[in-house]
Amino acid sequence: MQSVFRFAPSPNGELHLGHAYSAMLNYDLARSIGGKFLIRIEDIDVVRCRREYEMQALDDLAWLGLRWETPIRRQSEHFEDYRRALEKLMARGLVYPAFMSRAEIRSQVEAREAVGGRWPRDPDGASLYPGLDRDLDLPAEEALMAEGRSYAFRLKMDAAVAEVGAALYWNEHGSEASCYVRVAAEPSLWGDVIVARKEIPTSYHLSVVVDDAAQGVTHVVRGEDLRPATAVHRLLQRLLKLPAPLYRHHRLILDDSGRKLSKTYRDTSLATLRKSGADPADIRHLVGLPQPPL
Repeated sequence: MQSVFRFAPSPNGELHLGHAYSAMLNYDLARSIGGKFLIRIEDIDVVRCRREYEMQALDDLAWLGLRWETPIRRQSEHFEDYRRALEKLMARGLVYPAFMSRAEIRSQVEAREAVGGRWPRDPDGASLYPGLDRDLDLPAEEALMAEGRSYAFRLKMDAAVAEVGAALYWNEHGSEASCYVRVAAEPSLWGDVIVARKEIPTSYHLSVVVDDAAQGVTHVVRGEDLRPATAVHRLLQRLLKLPAPLYRHHRLILDDSGRKLSKTYRDTSLATLRKSGADPADIRHLVGLPQPPL
């Protein structure tokens, strides 16, 4: 079976050096073993994502010398795929509409911590969802929806983990393609994660596992900051009976202050570097990647 790698940017800003490193690393690894390299546009955020950012990203990637398979998969064109996956989870009672606002969540957290309790946080540091509405009956849910209340669909984490039963893990590759370690996955650390929203029938977690399966992705190579989320992805893959890719979480490209690069700061964007006279060889040098063979 041919190996399949992918780079999946969100078109909500300009690509920066961190994106360039991830894209070129995926491309180099695919070429080294005769695999395919795909581009996926993760544009489920229909408010922030823009077509001009997508076109700029594709232009930047082509300028770097990358070539990819076509057609490109755009998430905004596959909402029905995600809806079907969501409905499978709902049919098994693993998903519930969560109506608590950020202010209500914050109030619950502050009340607990005001009396000396420590509210649990997920691996990213966000407060776990209180779940005060996870056991509402159907009439109560429908009444809140009829009021126009905003809501998100959340996974009942305890029920989902119980349904899977067996211990979860993923195979993590190191710098050598033939070496990997088995990593224990602990999705419970994330609490009742969002799997879809009122306006959009998906979330990052749900769409990424559906997309990887649909595209036959065999190797997921992405930033170290996404390592903890892999536990959620493995849980969803097991629940939806989707194949598990091999994973590799690479180092992040940081600025001079040790801060992770962001689209907010344009000084390291590829567009800015191109305008300043940089060429693809310079970009490879800046991110610490060897020049490709001729």
